[in-house]
Amino acid sequence: MAMVQKAFGQSSYASLEKNRNIYAKELSQELNTTKDTLILKGQKEIGYVYSINESYHREIDTYAGSKEYKVPLDKLTIGKHVFVVSQSGKRIVFVVRVNGESSQVETVSSTKMASVKTR
Repeated sequence: MAMVQKAFGQSSYASLEKNRNIYAKELSQELNTTKDTLILKGQKEIGYVYSINESYHREIDTYAGSKEYKVPLDKLTIGKHVFVVSQSGKRIVFVVRVNGESSQVETVSSTKMASVKTR
């Protein structure tokens, strides 16, 4: 008897390259559990939020005006997006890479059995 197991899947919808500079510590940059929303949280009010894609076009250009702001990533094109967030006179820069549709990992198992004839 042999057992074969294969796993099929894709990477997550998006990945985040946080700004770890000491001056950026006042801004929390996270992705939600499904990785399709960017969550920004600040100790101080977040001002403008914009992103620049690989073609140097702004896909997001908005004023948050609060200490927490959520950016849906499903409206962004696939690829690298440089985000700029203004907060307390600073510009905090980080990268979000949108990979596209994510699928759940599917596991396929099959069992092969051999029969033996006895006399």
